[in-house]
Amino acid sequence: MLGLMQDWPLLVSKIIEHAAVNHGDVEIVTKTVEGPIHRYTYADCHLRAKKVAQALERYGIQPGDRVATLAWNTYRHVELWYGISGMGGVAHTINPRLFKDQIIYIANHAEDRVMFLDTSFVSMIEEYQDQMKTIETFVILAAEEHMPETSLKNAICYETWVEAEDGDYDWPKLDENDAAGLCYTSGTTGNPKGVLYSNRSNVLMSMVATGRDVLGNSSWEVIMPVVPMFHANAWGIPYGTAAVGAKLVLNGPHFDGETLHDLIEQEEVTSTAGVPTIWLGLLNYLEETGKRLDGVKSVLIGGSAAPLSMIIAFERDYGVSVRHAWGMTEMSPLGTIGAMTRETVKWPDEARWELKCKQGRAILGVEMKIADDDGNLLPRDGKTFGHLLVRGPWIASEYFRGEGGSILDADGWFDSGDVATIDERGFMQITDRAKDVVKSGGEWISSIELENAAVGHPDVAEAAVIGVPHPKWSERPLLIIVPQEGKSVDRAEMREFLTDKVAKWWLPDDVVTVDELPHTATGKILKTELRKQFEGYKLPDA
Repeated sequence: MLGLMQDWPLLVSKIIEHAAVNHGDVEIVTKTVEGPIHRYTYADCHLRAKKVAQALERYGIQPGDRVATLAWNTYRHVELWYGISGMGGVAHTINPRLFKDQIIYIANHAEDRVMFLDTSFVSMIEEYQDQMKTIETFVILAAEEHMPETSLKNAICYETWVEAEDGDYDWPKLDENDAAGLCYTSGTTGNPKGVLYSNRSNVLMSMVATGRDVLGNSSWEVIMPVVPMFHANAWGIPYGTAAVGAKLVLNGPHFDGETLHDLIEQEEVTSTAGVPTIWLGLLNYLEETGKRLDGVKSVLIGGSAAPLSMIIAFERDYGVSVRHAWGMTEMSPLGTIGAMTRETVKWPDEARWELKCKQGRAILGVEMKIADDDGNLLPRDGKTFGHLLVRGPWIASEYFRGEGGSILDADGWFDSGDVATIDERGFMQITDRAKDVVKSGGEWISSIELENAAVGHPDVAEAAVIGVPHPKWSERPLLIIVPQEGKSVDRAEMREFLTDKVAKWWLPDDVVTVDELPHTATGKILKTELRKQFEGYKLPDA
């Protein structure tokens, strides 16, 4: 027997329509590429998204066509999201921090027809455009007075293009399983692979993410996602804010501590989200200036593991609650959130901070388990390491165009590529990428835990651990550090510092100082490059 409920498809367009009808006067505020602050409302965004849809249809974009964006977090990017997906197109967010060959590859692989780009990227794309075989038109996200001189073919001014439409448009009744967005992940081997989001998956994740134990969105909040919209949909935050009518603050291309702090203070931001490197810059700025974060209630940290020292600094020094998160491009991206329970919130500070180093519990819609190399289920004891597997309604079933073949096992589980523990309360902690774990004498050493412990040293700015060959133990850990400016840390000092923080047999066999570490386009440490740099490295005898 089937239920007798209405067939109401879960469409991205319904999110912005809901915001316009029920929270139409709430602001979206942008620190623009040009510099000034831009303000408008959800009602304005909805109207402009309809104009985008009209313009795309007039141009000849058909349902399922891919439309690329190369843009920062701005109001224009938000209205593009809704306009492209709402008319049936596929919003393909391209990460401008990728390498040249990767950007060209994914634009061609996606067969993008139109590219919308901020003025920041015009000169870069001028260099690439002849290699992008399917792009017919470039729309520059600017008003006429800010249009640059450009050699881009068929270049169009966005404001002129949008304002030629009247916005008298009805969103089409799409199938909720129709594709809405495309994002390529560089976290796989070989070329980047496309993750194709549906309307249904985006709406479902956004609805769940608004919950108090997830992102905690509400119409009372002022939310600033510093995580870029080209990083797996800015963790779905621009959707979630519209869903509840929260004020949305966007930082554009501005990531420095001073600008972020100014936005936080001026716009009365209550919640924000980003990767650890962003928060390191903000914390350094606060320490140097003596300024505060008086209105901020919570910060969401994801992308890579948050060091214990960062969690303590936010909570003890600035009174800001930290929520650790984990997910992947393939997961739309949220998987777990480190929200405290009624029990754990009463724990002493040290125990609670230690728990917050974990990535948290699975949110509704995400099933999660750990398994050994043979696929056998491992216990949830907080100690046993295993391969982290997930499944759920917003987790990829395959990559775009079938690249990489089958990515699910026989029971529908997706291997995240991470190694993790899960404790008896369900709190998961990433201990490594499967490819980065150091295998010493048949036992696993977590490079992430070692790195986080090392960053806790006051003279260390950044740290990375890789395994290097050892004649007896197969591999042993090499710790590579970037010292704070004007500081230095030697091997003996670091090993002494780590003695009470990790198991004795985890202590790095050597410590090397470098001026900087290589990073991926998403800000993660590029360990493949480190392994090349230290290929053949000889560890000391003792």
